[in-house]
This record gives sequence, structure tokens and C-alpha cells, in this order.
Amino acid sequence: MVKFDAKLNLPSSDELPCSDDAPVDNENQNFIPNFLLFLLEFIWAERQDWFFAVDMGLYHTTGVSPSIPVIPDGFLSIGVERRKPGNKSRNSYVMWEENYTPPIFVIETVSQTPGGEYTTKMAIYAKLGVLYYVIYNPFFYQRDKHQPFEVYLLVDGKYQLQSGEPFWMSEIGLGIGRATSWSGGLEREVLYWYDEQGNRYLTPEELAQQERQRADLAEQQLQNLVAKLKAQGIDTDNL
Repeated sequence: MVKFDAKLNLPSSDELPCSDDAPVDNENQNFIPNFLLFLLEFIWAERQDWFFAVDMGLYHTTGVSPSIPVIPDGFLSIGVERRKPGNKSRNSYVMWEENYTPPIFVIETVSQTPGGEYTTKMAIYAKLGVLYYVIYNPFFYQRDKHQPFEVYLLVDGKYQLQSGEPFWMSEIGLGIGRATSWSGGLEREVLYWYDEQGNRYLTPEELAQQERQRADLAEQQLQNLVAKLKAQGIDTDNL
């Protein structure tokens, strides 16, 4: 008797839609996870064992149908190929094509229309085995009776709310927390990655700005020194 293997009938990533095409109703839903992605590409530029997706269908076999995905605002998987063979990008994240590796980190940003972040999606991510689940809710947290920023850790199959910010995620080797960013002439609160000492990882733009500020400060200090020497009657042109 031949044993039936359900995995043989699972659809491939080419047969599955990449998302549900549902429009977002809050700018943060796209901006926050994309900000984390671009920063991670800078921090982990030399690593090829991770994948971060934004608004991508995550197909799994723990729900009612493997053809129905859950779509996080953003998620990180470690121990998978950053790009598929042939330097190809993913249309979706299909668990049975990723050696059943679940994301280690998922982020949801709450919008005006509740999306089950504290209920349905939380249950799905727990069942999938997502270790860290972050809910960012700066605008509607009072409505939802939660905090603006919450980190949950999966313990014995259930999520437990953690304390501390930035929060260090040792299994990932990164911390996460809120900070103010200046980008494109705009000031806004975003989520940043942090190191174990609680230092915020800066974007390339912020690092360049920081370097310009150092150079400007050094130039100002030099000018002050020259003016002081001249005031003492010292010919600085021959120094």
C-alpha cells in the first residue's frame, strides 16, 4: 500500500499569489517594515542567510488550507537563502519550499481598521512558531487598550508580553525599539534596530549627516583656535 504524502500535492510558489492586494489604510504599514528592511540590508550587507519581507504572502500548512496565506506587515527569517537560486527574488514565502523554516520575527503595525493583530494573527504566528512578535500601534493603542509598542516572546506555544525598550532579541542578535528619524526633510517616529548595548543602528543617511556634523565641528574648533592665536598676536599664517 502506497502511503499518501500530502506535501506532494502542495502548490508551488509560482502558483500562489504574492499577497492579497488589500490596500493599506495607514502609511506606517508600509513605511515602518520597509525602514527596518533597508536598515537591515545595511547592517547585514555581508550576510546571505536571512530574508526580510514586507506585505508578502506567507504560505503554511497549519491553517485551513495551504493556499490561504497570512500576510504580515513585515517578517524576518534566518537560516534561509537571501535570494533563491539564480539570484531570483521570491514572489511569496512558501514554508514547504523553505525547509519549513518559520519567520523568527514578525511585525504588525495597527491601522484604523483592526486586522486581528492581537487575536487572529497572534494565534496564527504562535502556531507557526514565530519566536518574536512585535505590534506597533502608535495611533490606536488607547482604542485597543494596549501599549504603543509591544514585544511578545513565544514561550511553550503562547506569547508572553516582554518589558524593556529597546528590547534585545538574543536569538536574532538585534534589539528593536522606537526613535525619531529625520528622513526626506520629515521628522517621524520609527522603529530601529539596536545592538546589545542599546546603541541604535543608524541609516547611511544619518551616518553621513553625523560625519558632516563632526567635520563642521572640527572646522569651527579650528577657526576658534586661529582667532584666539591671532588675538594673542601670533602669526598663524606661518604656523
